[in-house]
Amino acid sequence: MNRFARMLPLFFALMLVSAAASVSTGWAAEKALILATTTSTQDSGLLDVLLPIFEKQSGYFVKTISVGSGQAMKMGERGEADVLLVHSPEAEKAFMAGGFGVNRKLVMHNDFLLLGPAKDPAKVRGAKTAAEALKAIAGSGSLFLSRGDNSGTHAKEKGLFKAAGIKPEGQKWFQQTGLGMGETLNVAAEKDGYLLADRGTYLALNKKKHLGLQIMVEGEPKLLNIYHVIEVNPAKWPKANNAGAKAFSDFIVSKKAQDIIAVFGKKEFGAPLFFPDAGKKPESLGL
Repeated sequence: MNRFARMLPLFFALMLVSAAASVSTGWAAEKALILATTTSTQDSGLLDVLLPIFEKQSGYFVKTISVGSGQAMKMGERGEADVLLVHSPEAEKAFMAGGFGVNRKLVMHNDFLLLGPAKDPAKVRGAKTAAEALKAIAGSGSLFLSRGDNSGTHAKEKGLFKAAGIKPEGQKWFQQTGLGMGETLNVAAEKDGYLLADRGTYLALNKKKHLGLQIMVEGEPKLLNIYHVIEVNPAKWPKANNAGAKAFSDFIVSKKAQDIIAVFGKKEFGAPLFFPDAGKKPESLGL
């Protein structure tokens, strides 16, 4: 037997391994799903509960990128994500109008809180509206921490300042962190500042380590915080994992996921951190 003949079995074996690796790599790519989501769903711990269930049920592996809602939608516009879970309704409408997303679905809501240090230097505790409280903060020159990251929370904050007739940018008492919700809460706690935060992240982080921040204003309709799931438009981004995006979208509005959302945090805090809204009419939430 010549040398070439002896090499044939090894050659075919290598070909088979290469083909198997190619198939395996292709399968892995098809089963990987990129979820761009707001930091509040990550920092609150909700995704730590939901994603393992979705992955086991669907076979998809989810890579979560936790950023502000604005950044998440920018990722969607560039085709860098397959599905979004965000909470900035006006920006979401513009995203949909631009043809970047499909199948926007109502998922859940909680609310925003105006928080501040226990000593409350601006004397805003008990204010009936966020506008009243923000005017007191600005008038007293008390420190206010803003995420400043084009997130859903930042968008809400800007709307509240505008409604109060205040232009905070450039003021000494107004500082932007450029960080996510959890990190901005930590900065506010360290500096004894006021800030706007979603209830879920505040309660979850405050339980882990007492922040020393207290609720100053809550319960105002303007402070409602609403989340939607949006699939990236496959017509714009054919390589996006549309099947995986649809599977996740269907899962998070399913009865199974909505039942989990309904009780998430109830044991630890005496009340859920989010309220399920799948199937509701947007008008019922004031949208």
